[in-house]
Amino acid sequence: MIKFWNECSRYGHVINVGIQNTLAYRMNFMFRAVFTLIPLLANILLWKTIFSDKAEGDMVGTYNLSQMVSYYLLILIVNSMTAVNEDDWQIAADIRNGVISQFLLKPMDYLTFRFSLFLANRLIYILVATIPVGLFLLWQRHYWTTPVSMEALMLSILSLCLTGLLQFLISFTMALLAFWVLEVATFIFILYAFEYIAGGHLFPLDLLPTWLETLLYWTPFPYLLSFPVLIYLGRVEGQAMWEGIIVQTVWLVIAFLTARFVWNRGIRSYTAVGG
Repeated sequence: MIKFWNECSRYGHVINVGIQNTLAYRMNFMFRAVFTLIPLLANILLWKTIFSDKAEGDMVGTYNLSQMVSYYLLILIVNSMTAVNEDDWQIAADIRNGVISQFLLKPMDYLTFRFSLFLANRLIYILVATIPVGLFLLWQRHYWTTPVSMEALMLSILSLCLTGLLQFLISFTMALLAFWVLEVATFIFILYAFEYIAGGHLFPLDLLPTWLETLLYWTPFPYLLSFPVLIYLGRVEGQAMWEGIIVQTVWLVIAFLTARFVWNRGIRSYTAVGG
């Protein structure tokens, strides 16, 4: 028990230091939050234009205009709370620059260390982004949708937490490719592209053909962004909701085990060449 609390204290200190370091870039975070609203606004204007040519009450797929805008507003919130912000680039840089050598000598787990910094980063980003994002949500408040039930709210929060963990672990593993390749940018950008399209950032996945939507829900990508939103909106309910939570959890376990495996193989390769 004492060892456990010592570990908590150690990584709590890392979070504290991460918060202090991140605060130095709070204005960068503010501008990033503002610029994040630009593509969101473009999406909303696009869908308003699409619906303007339709009769009142007409739908695109299973969405009316209010539901579509609500979807994008919730995507903004989930993305702000869970997105990896340069952590993958920093991990790759740590490997290239030999910074990870110190973790081979210290009683500190690198994955947990990086996750602590990820938490610190997200906390400050959320606090800083509250003003511009909050004002934008206030402006679009007539499109805001309350959760369909308390169960949907609680499970969407649970799924949101799983989403953040999954985002981090997949990005962590992708960055570990720096053990073997000089530049990981191509792999990271490919991952971002898949997340953007297959994660539901560009459009709701239930607008896709049923067979393709079903196929995507067996991959990790919907669980990186849109799944908690669909729970909140009541578009995934009952058995499908619980099955989705289970699949998301399974992908989280797979991502964790893969991260550990790739880290161990990478460290073995790193020390073999005198890192």
